[in-house]
Amino acid sequence: MPATPDFSPNTDELVLNNAQYVANFADAGLALAPKRHLAIVACMDSRMDIFQMLGLGHGDAHIIRNAGGVVTDDVIRSLVVSQRLLNTQEIILIHHTNCGLQKVSEDGFKRQIEEECGIKPGWAIEAFTDPYEAVRQSMNRLLHSPFVVYKEHIRGFVYDVESGALLEVEADPRHAGN
Repeated sequence: MPATPDFSPNTDELVLNNAQYVANFADAGLALAPKRHLAIVACMDSRMDIFQMLGLGHGDAHIIRNAGGVVTDDVIRSLVVSQRLLNTQEIILIHHTNCGLQKVSEDGFKRQIEEECGIKPGWAIEAFTDPYEAVRQSMNRLLHSPFVVYKEHIRGFVYDVESGALLEVEADPRHAGN
């Protein structure tokens, strides 16, 4: 492995940026619970600025992000805290076109990691080929979770990285009315 430098240029720049942010900080006193009673689960892709694309302000929603925006056990854990302790009642799922997880083989990726590290990861990559189907699967996981309290307002979308449009995904018809 190459030697790591004694500094981190990105972090150093970001810390300087924070000093400017602090000078104009206007968000003191925001409530802990989100104003819109909304939780958003989205992919960690850097092309998606969730606040900008949805017109949200600080304090409006909880944003939970991971690779693929997939509903995993840890996402459910965060949503349960969000709903049960901080009164969110609506969930929006956002995956996107041209996602890196569409180009990954679950088994192949895990095998690569095992060859390099000597141990196979115990977690799922959650690779998929169709982001619309992946959103539908995540919606189903929420609808079937006994821990998620508010299921009446769960909607899913695929963000088009070329146009910026949100394309709504219909829920699995087998679960209509849940």
